[in-house]
Amino acid sequence: MEIRRMQIADYDEVYALWKTIKGFAIRSIDDSKEGVERFIKRNPSTSIVSLEDGKIVGSILCGHDGRTGCFYHVCVKEEYRKRGIGKAMALTAMQALKEEGVNKVQLIAFSNNEMGNCFWKCVGWRERKDVNYYDFVLNEKNIMDFNK
Repeated sequence: MEIRRMQIADYDEVYALWKTIKGFAIRSIDDSKEGVERFIKRNPSTSIVSLEDGKIVGSILCGHDGRTGCFYHVCVKEEYRKRGIGKAMALTAMQALKEEGVNKVQLIAFSNNEMGNCFWKCVGWRERKDVNYYDFVLNEKNIMDFNK
């Protein structure tokens, strides 16, 4: 297994991986090549991919605002799960955040994502019940579509 920083050259392979993940939500603008390129330019050292035999089998988009890091689109190809890839990617991204002076990281997991929620709890993350998560859509064209 190789874990390294994600580059925009990885986009097509990462996007193809995202499309295979059941229940995964992909936004039309944010997750386009241009959207991911903008994200990586803003956060050049924190997004991660995992490779097996030269092929991308996992990814994390990770960024921060200088204070708190956030994981987006954490996934491992189904047939490569339960091998420690997700945990290794998370630890690598967390180390990159620490190196940039970030002291906390958060993520959002959909309530109905049983596998994802179980994974995060099993690797030591805690579910917060003391906050409410809100969002406000600024661009109605940024449509979210769930993989089936």
